[in-house]
Amino acid sequence: MTSPAEIERAQLEPDALGTEDKPWVTVVWNDPVNLMSYVTYVLQKIFGYTRDHATKLMLDVHHKGKAVVSSGSKEKVEGDVAKLHAAGLWATMQKDS
Repeated sequence: MTSPAEIERAQLEPDALGTEDKPWVTVVWNDPVNLMSYVTYVLQKIFGYTRDHATKLMLDVHHKGKAVVSSGSKEKVEGDVAKLHAAGLWATMQKDS
């Protein structure tokens, strides 16, 4: 049997977490410069994705204009964006919604 205190705690936990605990995401944007094969290559090298997974993400970038390629803490995602910029890709970070 669940105690009233446990029920109250379970009801409060989602609200207590708020948006601060949601991870950040790295978004790669479509650009008119980089070849699709190069984007696939970069995603494989930076994130260690399989060719199939990197190709799927690249196709999302190509057809939808963007794709979320990683998530995590703000510091991790900042590093991912910096690596993508160094490789010549357009990337931004945002709070996951």
